[in-house]
Amino acid sequence: MTVTSDSGVPAAFLDRDGVINQDRGYVYRVEDFHFIPGVLQACRALHAAGYKLIVVTNQAGIAHGYYDERAFHDITAWMSERFAEAGAPLTGVYYCPHHPNGKVARYTRECDCRKPAPGMIAQAIRDHHIDVSRSFLVGDKRSDIEAAERAGLAGKYLIEAGGSLADVVDRILKGGISA
Repeated sequence: MTVTSDSGVPAAFLDRDGVINQDRGYVYRVEDFHFIPGVLQACRALHAAGYKLIVVTNQAGIAHGYYDERAFHDITAWMSERFAEAGAPLTGVYYCPHHPNGKVARYTRECDCRKPAPGMIAQAIRDHHIDVSRSFLVGDKRSDIEAAERAGLAGKYLIEAGGSLADVVDRILKGGISA
């Protein structure tokens, strides 16, 4: 499902847990949310370079009943405020509350938004007139990269052990997007 747009604006699609914040397993409380060092500064640099900042995050903890959508929205509002204060406002936050093996009936299903499906990215492209040929995704799992591929994004970056969003952004801003 490639969504095409070649006259829009570029975007940096970012996974949340493991890219923006330390992945401590189902983070839904502010006191458990810890930004990875350099994230806000890297995002400020992306914003200054003209990229829209869009978070795309699987939130299976909702389907598993570990927390509800209200808790997710509360932590997202708090996180968004930190981005704005840092000069890196988020254009959008897209999330998938579903999981095929969930415990909460209304969220227990297959869907087109849970990565590796490209639904969240495709919706953001439509909502914000994103130019996929100038956009990229940074994730920490193969499913993130597969979703970016399926959505037709020009760049896909997998953060592996020892890597960081700041490192990826530095490479992009110095040398451009690479497939």
